[in-house]
Amino acid sequence: MLAPLFLRNPSLLFLPAILRIARGAMSASPAAQATVSVEYAKSGRSSCKGCSAAIAKGALRLGATAHDPRGYDSTKWYHVACFPASSHPLGPVEEVEGFDSIKDDDRGELRELEKAAVGPVEIPSPNKGNAHISSPEVEVAEKSSPGSKRVGTSIPFSASDIKKAYKDASLPTPWKAFDTVIFREQDDGLHASAKIAAFDFDGCLAKTSVKIIGADKWSLQHKSIPDKLQSLYNDGYKLVIFTNESNIERWKNKRQQAVDSKVGRLDNFIERVKVPIQVFIACGTGKGKGTPDDLFRKPNSGMWWLMAEHFNSGIDIDMEQSFYVGDAAGRENDHSDADIKFAKAIGLKFHVPEEYFGP
Repeated sequence: MLAPLFLRNPSLLFLPAILRIARGAMSASPAAQATVSVEYAKSGRSSCKGCSAAIAKGALRLGATAHDPRGYDSTKWYHVACFPASSHPLGPVEEVEGFDSIKDDDRGELRELEKAAVGPVEIPSPNKGNAHISSPEVEVAEKSSPGSKRVGTSIPFSASDIKKAYKDASLPTPWKAFDTVIFREQDDGLHASAKIAAFDFDGCLAKTSVKIIGADKWSLQHKSIPDKLQSLYNDGYKLVIFTNESNIERWKNKRQQAVDSKVGRLDNFIERVKVPIQVFIACGTGKGKGTPDDLFRKPNSGMWWLMAEHFNSGIDIDMEQSFYVGDAAGRENDHSDADIKFAKAIGLKFHVPEEYFGP
């Protein structure tokens, strides 16, 4: 069945695309004329035809090649999670072109996809009661394991890809960059943990303004924040901030200024609360004309995958005890719903800041 395959891996946030593919697959005739192939992407220039997001260089991808009316062979590429296996049968998967050239784990992933495509498509009805903010805690129906293999194959990670600068902007110690993410290296006292207390920054932990830049242009969002964070740290939680900052990417002529402002505020915040915190900044932009959606930018969960897979010392995360706090919850006066969707994609309990940090 298709549903169990993607529910185990919601952090890609490809559910809308999968739903569209599934609906189309039910009415489509078998694509016998299409040849299916598998390979590792040779560059990061191709886009998935299922979700429209970029397919990262080195990521496992599936292609459906067909002869178009103009007389040319045309290949449509897909993330494995987005491939319409119902309309493009994989079986027997061992005969897929390129199958012998991929790793054993990835072969197993294709066999799983082949099995999932057998039988009718089954899409569970969402629990609408889990999408509103009527209490400090929103329990998410779709639980997942952090950093699943399917996410990992979509976002290749190598320590050699870690940089000391973000494009043309230098980064101060202890900051580094990976892909479109700037992260703060682990401070003394920051320990990996099965319990993660995760937070948005702007509008959640700190009052800031997009119109005013500067490392000192912020204030605490709630007076109780230092004591609350200290209590969580003492209770064995690892504190993590996940924050978007697309100005770092957009401000090409003022990128250094944007970087200095954002990382300066975060450094000063950590100094103010006096608790070690891990930080990830998504610098990429959202999907636009000619621009694929950045997999690290919330509500996409690439930042969470990066932390869970590569910055938590291999410790499995206890999803029952972990949670996320953010102000973008889709309420009437909220600027977006990116935070609640981020938590939902991962399977985290969600709180809004005024309730979590309130009296």
